[in-house]
Amino acid sequence: MKLSRHAKNNMRLYGIKEMDIQETINSPDREETQEGQKIAYKTFPKRFSGLPLKVIFVIEKEAVIITAYPLKKSYLLR
Repeated sequence: MKLSRHAKNNMRLYGIKEMDIQETINSPDREETQEGQKIAYKTFPKRFSGLPLKVIFVIEKEAVIITAYPLKKSYLLR
């Protein structure tokens, strides 16, 4: 797994761990594809105020994480 500078900055800002991103990619609550990028959502009940973590990534030789951040609203996981 390779992290962009933007993803690393968001990880620091929001307290996201690499294992959170890995778990979101491996077993998402919801997944979609948009413009060649994959978007995965995973809720961690005791973290991020119970709101889902959103991870945007592409698969090349390995997963390249473009960004990751907790959502401010959970309406996307209906």
